[in-house]
Amino acid sequence: MKFAGSRGFYEVWQRNCPIIGHVLILALDTSSPAGSIAVLRDEKVIGTVSTWTDEIYSSRIFRHLEFLLGELSLGLDAFDLFAVAAGPGSFTGLRVGLAAVKGWAEVYRKPIAAVSALEAVAAQSHSQGPLLVPVLDARRGQVYFGFYRRAGAQGEDALALEGEECVMTPEEFAEILLARAAIENLAIITPVPELVSGVVSRCETTRTGRISIDRVPAVLAPQVGQLGYEKAKRGELADPLTLDANYIRRSDAELHWKRPPES
Repeated sequence: MKFAGSRGFYEVWQRNCPIIGHVLILALDTSSPAGSIAVLRDEKVIGTVSTWTDEIYSSRIFRHLEFLLGELSLGLDAFDLFAVAAGPGSFTGLRVGLAAVKGWAEVYRKPIAAVSALEAVAAQSHSQGPLLVPVLDARRGQVYFGFYRRAGAQGEDALALEGEECVMTPEEFAEILLARAAIENLAIITPVPELVSGVVSRCETTRTGRISIDRVPAVLAPQVGQLGYEKAKRGELADPLTLDANYIRRSDAELHWKRPPES
């Protein structure tokens, strides 16, 4: 989606973050317990912090941020671009991460690049196949996934989402995957291959097209920063006033909400 904010804000981006020079990027992923923060200069990662616990990452993000900025002798005002994972993932985590980035963008008048967590997973693939299927744990016995096709010219790594990102049970995901595997080979990209090992076994039993599993790191902030940099070069920036998370499914509050009885 192209940047939809005021022209004045976009002009600030062009003036304060020229692509012809080095761009300093702060990237956040608060979508899962394996959240992370990274600092990049253009595509190069110069620092990252991540820990994996059962605690939602949004509860420790600011401790990590203070440590990382201190190690690199940087302040928030030094950054030219904020990149953030906009979902899918934890409702609380995404809200905290997006609120932080939107606040910084407003205060320091710098742009935001919003990146899909699933695209950040797919972009780490070692597979040379044309169709990538990133998968993440959605909890509650479900998985997030999407179909990404390599869209760049030879030597480029651009990815294009086919259809929409989804959340389903592993059984429902298996049905869709079997249908696609009957047409072409594909690669499942995930930091948690145990989520889909049964699906692949089923496909092998039914002798459909070849499905491979590519395990990638769960730490996504460096990739979010690199994808955000590419989005910024294309002018695909987010408006801080309207940027929202891609939750895919409804929140617990919405699921448990009951209409008041009619009088």
